[in-house]
Amino acid sequence: MTAHHGGCLCGGLRYTTTADALRITFCHCRFCQRASGGAYLVEPIFDSAAFYVTDGTAAQYEHTSEGSGKQVTINFCATCGTKLFLAFERWPDIIGVYGGTFDDPNWFPHTGDGVKHIFLDVARHGTVVPAGIDTFGQHATEADGTPITPTVLSAPQTIGD
Repeated sequence: MTAHHGGCLCGGLRYTTTADALRITFCHCRFCQRASGGAYLVEPIFDSAAFYVTDGTAAQYEHTSEGSGKQVTINFCATCGTKLFLAFERWPDIIGVYGGTFDDPNWFPHTGDGVKHIFLDVARHGTVVPAGIDTFGQHATEADGTPITPTVLSAPQTIGD
């Protein structure tokens, strides 16, 4: 495994991952749309033991999830405002990284095993979801952690068509 590095716009907050992502989540929920300023969040998920802040100290915003009622902590640079990673009360042993903050955001896969699209029921119209990916209308697990069976598209789908 090669370490992967990332950071904020001003360079004051830097991080390193020391393991491969556990999975890659494309989240289309309204929280992620607002937090990312885009149609969805590309979020590689790491074991928290494989994620290190190497320079600076993250500022934090605590948010209560509308779905689970649990806290989501957005970690960001207080100087430039870049959001870098998320911590979850619901899953205390993982860190979700804002994928675009990696120095090379192309190192992790966007298709294949371990990649999923969630909250497609509220996805922005015109979003194209590739074939062969696990998809979910809402979350991928029940509130108690029970996995939900995914739908796997046999052909690309454009949301809203």
